[in-house]
Amino acid sequence: MSERRDHYSYTYYADAANAQSFDARRFGGPIGDLVAAGQADVLASMLGPVQGRRILDVGTGTGRGAFLLASAGADVTGIDASAQMLDIAKQRAAETHAPVTFELGDAHEIGFPDRSFEIAVSLRVLMHTPLWKQCIGELCRVASHAVVIDYPSAASTALFQSMARKLLHPFGLSSEPYRVFFDGQIKRVFDAHGYRIVSIHRQFILPIALHKAIGSRRFTEVSERRLAALGLLRFGSPVTVYAERV
Repeated sequence: MSERRDHYSYTYYADAANAQSFDARRFGGPIGDLVAAGQADVLASMLGPVQGRRILDVGTGTGRGAFLLASAGADVTGIDASAQMLDIAKQRAAETHAPVTFELGDAHEIGFPDRSFEIAVSLRVLMHTPLWKQCIGELCRVASHAVVIDYPSAASTALFQSMARKLLHPFGLSSEPYRVFFDGQIKRVFDAHGYRIVSIHRQFILPIALHKAIGSRRFTEVSERRLAALGLLRFGSPVTVYAERV
């Protein structure tokens, strides 16, 4: 446990300054807005009506996904290993009177009994977890019906960014050297826990970093639409999957 806590996914987000700037870095600007809107659309499409459903948001961070689900009427609990990220989420919940419960919790060892929630959601988390298979197992354990996760695809341009970050990280030049996944890896772990993937969504063909560097929503929308028309969306990333208990 102590060795895992030394992993960047714990230390980086335990920094108050990093927690404070998290949303601006991930969802700031026109492309960040597009990422957030796309995430919301995919969740709505995959989950359908969530009114009254018990949902656990694992690795909730500052609560963006939890607030989105709560606004649609879900009974949401958000957990995160970073108290600093949760402080921001709790402050926002108090300011907006959002009915979300936030608690400290670890994706590797979720502190709820089996099938405590109807749905477990974990977005932009698996790529950073030290023991990703264990995390999927925990999501499957606490959900009675379905699990939603996303991940950067190893069959996309994310592979090269991931490799570059891993090379630069030992020199202090990269803060989050995330991993990428092949679809088959994810499917096999869900299969092992009695879940079947029933829906898959792929978002960007070009690297998100490139879109953010250009900073034009029109460029992103037009280029992605044209590349998708050429059949290249099979190389899209991140990949969001919806899996149901068999």
